[in-house]
Amino acid sequence: MTDKIKELQKLVEASREDIIKFMRDIVAIPSMESKIGPVGERIQAEMRKLGYDEVRFDKMGNTIGRIGNGKKVIVFDSHIDTVGVGDPGEWEWDPFIGKVEDGVLFARGACDEKNSTPGMVYGLAFARDLGLLDGWTAYYFGNMEEWCDGIAPNTFVEVDPKIKPDFVVIGEPTKMNVYRGHKGRLEMKVTSKGKSAHAASNHVGDNAIYKLLPVIAGIRDLEPKLGDHEFLGHGKITVSDMHVQTPSINAVPDEAIIYIDRRMTFGETKEQVKKEVEDLIPAEFKSTVKVEELFYDEPSYTGFVFPVDKYFPAWALEAEHPLVKAGQEARVQIGLKDVPSGKWNFSTNGIYWAGKAGIPSIGFGPGDEETAHTVRDSVSLEDMVKSTEFYAVVASLIK
Repeated sequence: MTDKIKELQKLVEASREDIIKFMRDIVAIPSMESKIGPVGERIQAEMRKLGYDEVRFDKMGNTIGRIGNGKKVIVFDSHIDTVGVGDPGEWEWDPFIGKVEDGVLFARGACDEKNSTPGMVYGLAFARDLGLLDGWTAYYFGNMEEWCDGIAPNTFVEVDPKIKPDFVVIGEPTKMNVYRGHKGRLEMKVTSKGKSAHAASNHVGDNAIYKLLPVIAGIRDLEPKLGDHEFLGHGKITVSDMHVQTPSINAVPDEAIIYIDRRMTFGETKEQVKKEVEDLIPAEFKSTVKVEELFYDEPSYTGFVFPVDKYFPAWALEAEHPLVKAGQEARVQIGLKDVPSGKWNFSTNGIYWAGKAGIPSIGFGPGDEETAHTVRDSVSLEDMVKSTEFYAVVASLIK
């Protein structure tokens, strides 16, 4: 294997500028609100240049690239949509052109998560050329994730191409370590109904906002009582948004809605976490305040609709799982320091691959998740290029 690693590293170094240019090209293409068509076209052009066996869009509009026809199937998952830029005035540089400073690329999507695409796309091509994918079918899967975790891999398995892989490598940022799990999540909304009235006669109305105040306060104070797990950590809960319906700013609101993001650790069930919020509603408001799980049925940019509930189960592989061990060995083989495997604080497509479908999955990617969704969205170009080596060798090390 040592000789193959040396050959691989020579290929990566020879393609270094191409890999970096590819990265700069894809971050320069806006792909917000799941509109991933144009960036998918650019990625597909690179895969065709590298001689992939199959390159296409799926029905949802995700990008699929395939190498090989082996019996074992591995998917390299990288979401290529991003969040928006927020207030443009907060950026000190163009968020799409970006800037490079001290070897770090700052741009929207540089960390979350266009960072893993160049390494995956080139790594699979190099693995093929070096015989590291013999017996495998390997897919690059560039997908939408920001608006609903797991919906794209769900369609991969159930709609197009209707393949359940044996293993998955997720490219979300891991600081070049191997990650093997994260908390789950349930998204909920609490709707309060009231009665509108003129603000000057508010005594004849029923303010929908006031009914939510004890629920909001209860959520604020609930977290210390939530479940805990030695690896995944403590459950989390927060009110993440609020909408109010009112005839005018001089009227009593007749409807108020809060949205809740509830991060779930092992041992917590969907039914349990919903009941925790329901129990915060005072008895006198039970008939007019309701808790509901959120549901996602928005069409993709191609018009494709795949309805799913917004429940995302927690998942983790054991440290001794063959896929985790392969990932750890891959890091060492390419010259990285041996460190324990870890976990994400945020959520990834692993909630479907491993959480719902039971497919062994690990994460490996350049970048630090703490810069995701911020104006410091960034990745080390050295790590971005180096990750190519990991993606190229990991499948060959799975035993």
